[in-house]
Amino acid sequence: MNFAIPLHVLPVVIWVGGMFFAHMVLRPAAVETLEPPLRLRLWTGVFGRFFPWVWVCIALILASGFWMIFSVYGGMGGLALHVHLMFGMGLIMMLVFTYIYFVPYAALRRATLNADWSAGGLALAGIRRLVTFNLMLGLLTVAVSTGGVYWNLAALIE
Repeated sequence: MNFAIPLHVLPVVIWVGGMFFAHMVLRPAAVETLEPPLRLRLWTGVFGRFFPWVWVCIALILASGFWMIFSVYGGMGGLALHVHLMFGMGLIMMLVFTYIYFVPYAALRRATLNADWSAGGLALAGIRRLVTFNLMLGLLTVAVSTGGVYWNLAALIE
């Protein structure tokens, strides 16, 4: 377990922190300083570098998480409620990212390659909305997973 927790938490920090930086810092700066065609090229390059890391993060999160669930806690039945919530929210985030990667990001790459700035803008807007959702869900997941051990979540549900 000594190695599993850092292998679980560090990819979360990279993924959620990357979304925070992209959404709260890079996006406003790009909007202020770049014309739409340059902005779309920038985001295509940024996502092309960040998304492979997200895939690595997902693999590490799943591998370390399942290892802890089955090797340390003896299966899903041994988990506290906050861990079940973390697991569920994490899976939703992974599904949202998979959709982002294969649908609007693929459309953004095609649009940028073909200099179709209108289609690229629509694809980027879709990515932004989904990343906003995933960022909020990621922050909530971190709060639940780290603070949940101190909360009586069962009492909140009853």
